[in-house]
Amino acid sequence: MTSIRYSLAGILVSLFLFVATGQCAWAAAATIDQLIGAAKGEDSIEFYAPATLTPKGAQELGAAFNKKYNLNIKLNYISAGNMAKDAGKVVSQAASGFPPEWDLMVVTDAHHATLWLRKLHQTLTYAKLGVDVKAINYDNGTISIVNQIVLPAYNNKMVAPNNAPKKWEDLLDPKWKGGKLGMPTTTHHLSRLAAGPWGEKKTTEFVKALAGQQLILGTLGELYSRLQLGEISVAVALHDGFVNQAKKKGAPIVFAEGIEPVISPSLQVGLLKGARHPNAGYLFAAFLVTPEAQEIWEKYTGQSSAFVSGTSAQKYFQGKKVLYMAQEQAEMVDRLATQYGKILGFN
Repeated sequence: MTSIRYSLAGILVSLFLFVATGQCAWAAAATIDQLIGAAKGEDSIEFYAPATLTPKGAQELGAAFNKKYNLNIKLNYISAGNMAKDAGKVVSQAASGFPPEWDLMVVTDAHHATLWLRKLHQTLTYAKLGVDVKAINYDNGTISIVNQIVLPAYNNKMVAPNNAPKKWEDLLDPKWKGGKLGMPTTTHHLSRLAAGPWGEKKTTEFVKALAGQQLILGTLGELYSRLQLGEISVAVALHDGFVNQAKKKGAPIVFAEGIEPVISPSLQVGLLKGARHPNAGYLFAAFLVTPEAQEIWEKYTGQSSAFVSGTSAQKYFQGKKVLYMAQEQAEMVDRLATQYGKILGFN
């Protein structure tokens, strides 16, 4: 008699995939009225999002969501820590056959690429819910809810506007050598240039030359603090969340305006495969690109979507050369981000 044994992990994997596949098949044709009806059977949403949103901002979003759709769903806000690490955590959990801790994740397009390449999103035809097709990414797995502005930034008490970089290549000027430039861990910002207008050869040569400038390395938050204190003069790349924060606090940090292309990573929301509250999750994801949700998001974070009319991002990008990342570029951006991290001395 042949004995067949199933491991607990194997059973969990099978169950996880069966449930997730069933949810995906149903959702593909769901209308907004069907989602609202189905969401009424779910009591909460586990919502992983940037710390800049704050618990108060999340509470306001949740209240507006419930009011709009006549629901009573609790939005459990989880403040994002290390996005790369937490995306990796989702990958590990799925590989072990366990459902994710969160229903929805708001992370950058580069971090969602990690999930998309492993088919860890639950998809929906979001265009049927009124979402602009230009904001839908990763085979209907995510929606861009924020388009960040990434440019070199400088301390304007240390650097006069006429001496600030006027183009990306100006960062290679010898005057910035010797600890005057700060380079963040977000090397995917530079790899976007390779996937876009510069190509891999030019960008890799630029990164190698940049490494010769004796950079100060750190996270975005660390470099923001050092730039504010005058310990560095210029950050190679900083996003508008920090520049907006500096403006509010009167800190001497401004963008090197006029540099093109403007790199625009997007913060995207995506429902994770195996999410416990899929219907409310889908509905809330689409809600985040409504004008009322964007107004709340911008109120707390200073950031917004370029694909929602009337937002600050939509107005800022008009007439500028903007570098968005297409999903077919994701693998290249991911590969080069790792390569450039090694060249610059991060690993």
